This record gives sequence, C-alpha cells and structure tokens, in this order.
Amino acid sequence: MKRKISIACTILVVGALAFWCCNRWDVWFHNPEEGAYQAPNVPTRVLLTFGDADGMHRNLSWMCGDEVRSASVELVDVEGGRTEHVDVAGEVFESRAGKAAYYVARLRDLKSGHYYRYRVWTGDEASEWYTFFVQDVSKGDVSFLYMGDIQDSIGGIANRLLRAAFRRNPDAEFFVCGGDLTERPTDAYWGETFESLDSVGQTVPVLTVTGNHDYLKGVLLKLERRFSLVHSYFLDSMVGENQVFTVCYKDLQLFCLDSNRELPYLWEQRKWLEEQLQGSRAKWKIVVLHHPLYSIKGSTNNLIQRWMFDGLIREYGVDVVLQGHEHAYARMTHHEADSTATTPVYTVSHCSPKNYRIEFNERFDKFGSGSRYYQKVRTSGDTLFLSATDANAGTCYDSLFIVKKKGETRLVDCGKEIPEVITFTPAPNSKKDAAFAERIEAYKQRRNIK
Repeated sequence: MKRKISIACTILVVGALAFWCCNRWDVWFHNPEEGAYQAPNVPTRVLLTFGDADGMHRNLSWMCGDEVRSASVELVDVEGGRTEHVDVAGEVFESRAGKAAYYVARLRDLKSGHYYRYRVWTGDEASEWYTFFVQDVSKGDVSFLYMGDIQDSIGGIANRLLRAAFRRNPDAEFFVCGGDLTERPTDAYWGETFESLDSVGQTVPVLTVTGNHDYLKGVLLKLERRFSLVHSYFLDSMVGENQVFTVCYKDLQLFCLDSNRELPYLWEQRKWLEEQLQGSRAKWKIVVLHHPLYSIKGSTNNLIQRWMFDGLIREYGVDVVLQGHEHAYARMTHHEADSTATTPVYTVSHCSPKNYRIEFNERFDKFGSGSRYYQKVRTSGDTLFLSATDANAGTCYDSLFIVKKKGETRLVDCGKEIPEVITFTPAPNSKKDAAFAERIEAYKQRRNIK
C-alpha cells in the first residue's frame, strides 16, 4: 500500500512539473520571429549617449545600409565657431532576418558650457542636423528623468509621453531607462524604440541598462551585439560579458548593472560594483538595474539579485536605487528602530502599455498601479529631490527629499497619498483582476485611506 501511495505521489509531482513546464515553456524559451528587413542607405536611428565615466564625453551611434562605408560626424562648436569632421569606423551586424552596418563616434574634445550642432555622414548621405549642449561641470546641480520599462507596442504612445515629460522638465540634462527600452530584439521593435526616442535621443544623452526583453531567450540568455552597437557606452565598459557601466556627472555617479544574468555573471558584477563604490568620491550615488531588489510582486522574487547587490548598496551609502521590470510604481525605504526612514530609497516605475498586478507588502511606503510613471532626480547642494509623475495625467503624486548635512542623512517624505495613485479597473469576467482590485481595497482599509 505504501509503495502504491509513493508511486501515485511521484506521478502527481511529475505531472504537476510537466504541466508547469508546458505552461511556462514559451515564457522561458520562445523568441518571436524577426521579419525580414533591409537597412536604409541613409543614416538613421541616430542616438546620443554618454561615452565613458567622464560625464563630459559623448558617443553617437547610427545605422546605415548593409555594408561598411566611409563615415564621419560633422560637428559644429556654436560658441567657438569651429567645425570639425570626426572619422568613424563601422561594423556589420547580422541578425536572424537581416543585416545592417552600425557606426559609433566617440566625441572626447568637447567644451563645458558649449552648444554643438551635428549631423552624421555615411558615404555621400547625411542625416538631418541635431543640437546638444554640454553642461558646465563647475556647477554641481544635476537634473535628469528616469523611466522604467518602456517596451512600447508598434505604433505606441511612448514618444508622446517622453516629449511631454521633457516639456514639463526643460532642465533635465539626460534620460535614464531601467531596461526593456525595446519590446523584443527584432528590427521592427528597434524601429519602434527609435520612434519613441525621436527628438529626445538625438539631443540629450540616453542611458539604459539591459532588461530581460532585450535578451534572446534560451537555456542561457543571449544579448545580440547590436544592443551594444546602439547603446555604445557598453562597448568600452563591459566586464567580461557583463553589460555594466558607470558615469560621473558633476557631484553624482550612476552605476548600471545587468540583473538578467546567471549567477556567475552576477558575482563578477558584484566585484565590479564594490570596486566602483569603494573608489567613488561622488556626493550622490545612484544604482540602476532592471529587477527590483525588493519585489512588489512577491517577497521571494529576485532573491539572488538582492543577495548579490543589496549589502554593498547599503554598506557604501548608495542614495537611490532605480528599478523597473514589474510594471507598476512603488517606493521603499529601510527604517531605523524608531521608525525613521533611511536611505537608500528603492523605487520601481514603468511607462509600458502593460500593467502588472502587485502585492501590497507593508514594507513599501507608496504604491501605484494602472497608469504609467516617470521620475525626476534633481540635486542641489546638500539636497536630492526625487519626484514621481503620472505620465498620462502629467501630475505629481509622490516626492521626497534626501538632505545631507554635517555627516548626517535625513529623508523627508512629502509625497501624496495613495488614493490619487492607485487606480485599477477589473477586466470583464476576470477573476484574477477582480481579486487584484479587492487587494487594493483591502490595502486602503489597512492604511485608513478613503
């Protein structure tokens, strides 16, 4: 009898595992097909990024044709009245359905406080003219915008939201994305990404980390080289096969991690992060990665990433951790014994068409669901100001200050209340969505929110 029970239990376990694997197979291993494409023979998909750890340096990348030709950047220093031509090398990348030549220009002799006009050339074909400004590095104030996942659908509205964000924040000096900037690594979605970045990605530096949607799925994840050819700061900064990057910008330093990788790669990144944090002299330290160290979808999610990085982040005084992946908004801080909130501040946000259900864990200070969100980070003297905006409505619904004075750090929460940020309409006849809406109501009741 015992033997029969053991056999029955084994069959049930194997069957459950088989059902689970079948149900998750596409999630783990399916890559959408890439439609055949041919790269246009005029320069396109121009992107301005940071170049290396020096915040004054810039890179330009673009795509043109399917074979390498002579290429250059025509760069005009508006203040200095000087024009130069920077010769550029190219590289052909062949994907699953086509090939294209990519070009990367490294601009290193830029002047602080100067405007530049530029266009890129491939053969006899030139792009349109663009303009960018190099901030005066002697002034310590910094302002930039952050979005979590964008991964917009074809013909989406990300560009409208991004343009509106920069119109509301004209002092923003660059743009940071928390990964999954592109829905999937296919040429069509890359095209949509550049539609999203149009007029922004050519005029202010764009900095993104890798997200899981940037990778090709498989037993081992694979990141195509075109990702680094586009986001070209990775070409000179990778540690082994890890897409890591740091940039010092005035009194702020950003540390970009690749949280998608397997354990051995994460261990290499941990060592890199510790070395960078140990050597940092920046007043403000910000870590950017895709997977939240403290998940808002469940307390057991992303444990490996937390074990690898969170201890270092707390030990070396990181101020803010910017994260994506979970398609909602949340903010979390640790608390002292007297309930005083302390840094680092962990935030999650997204600007994707997809919304995820979240778990309303009490360790988080703020939540938002059912909309799209972006954040602004601004430093001035002893104060860092962090705000979150509903990208659809254009209204601020969360904000705080971090103040550093006389060797002490103080966090001031001036955020709005939950009713203005949690909105969720259950889908018709959806038990899961209805249950999620009930969790929102239960959360409001626990916090006496009307």
